[in-house]
Amino acid sequence: MHLLLRRLSRWFALAGALVALAVATIAVWSIAGRYLFSRPVMGDVEITQMGIALSISLCLPWCQLQRGHIIVDFFTQRLPERTQWLLDAVGCVLMAVMGLLLAWRTVVGALSVADAFEQTMILGLPMWWAYAGLAPGLLLSSLVAFWQAVLLSAGHRVSVGLNSASPD
Repeated sequence: MHLLLRRLSRWFALAGALVALAVATIAVWSIAGRYLFSRPVMGDVEITQMGIALSISLCLPWCQLQRGHIIVDFFTQRLPERTQWLLDAVGCVLMAVMGLLLAWRTVVGALSVADAFEQTMILGLPMWWAYAGLAPGLLLSSLVAFWQAVLLSAGHRVSVGLNSASPD
């Protein structure tokens, strides 16, 4: 299970990086076009908003996998290691629940926006695309967090990459 989550998270992060690179390229093209020819890329702000939201969502599972989220452990750093693991497991469960709730609500939002035929102002892109694109990253992030909680609850050390004792 850990290997599948690791590979999926890596592919999602690479896709997120490619989306961010595409958005950056469009932004540079638009700025250069505006400066040199007084012709920016039409809808560049819409593309940037939708693209960066997608990019962040796709990178969340890798961040969770790498334990890259901010953890405030000032009060718990002197507790026994097993207690710290259990507290980390609770944090992972909360992260998993939050991700599932966000994924669920973005899907509901996508369906609602699609039913209303909402579009972006300049390009006329369907708004549901922006919502629907967020759900896979949020869902995978939740799965990674849940798996980390299972490992931590069972007493396994969870470091970068889900489980330091697990083979890649």
